Amino acid sequence: MIDALRPFLERWRLCAVVIAAAMLATAHAFETFGGLAPCTLCLRQREVYWAILGLGLVSMVVVRMPGGPRWRQATCWALAALFLLSGGVALYHAGAEWKFWPGPQACASGDTTVTAADMAAFLGGEKVKPPACDQAPWVFAGLSMAGWNAALSLVFAGISASAALRERSKR
Repeated sequence: MIDALRPFLERWRLCAVVIAAAMLATAHAFETFGGLAPCTLCLRQREVYWAILGLGLVSMVVVRMPGGPRWRQATCWALAALFLLSGGVALYHAGAEWKFWPGPQACASGDTTVTAADMAAFLGGEKVKPPACDQAPWVFAGLSMAGWNAALSLVFAGISASAALRERSKR
């Protein structure tokens, strides 16, 4: 299995950037083409992917600078930590959707349909209630988008840790 991952482990920072960009693009596609407005926790999950994208890009430059190779292992551990954070936020969101615990007050359950009157009110400056965090608008194979994000983030955290351990063994 590790042999199959070797090409990804060797370029893990680039892979993390591509993964983060793909996850952000997927979320944007669900919003734009699927009409699924993001709730507060959805946006928090995206923030973590933006951090992963930024750290991945910066670390790709840093490890190529003079003295940079010493940062190779640390950047992989930092990416692992961010993927774990992503998994934690997504797990919290999925738990709120399944009513295991309450979600944040900012996105309590309610009617999530948006009408033309709602849009006119928004354009007129009125406050708009965000979609509820405790309702899964899309489910595939028993998992919501948050559930899939949690599972994938934990896999990516494991691969990041493997990349970090591989960097340590190369010293």
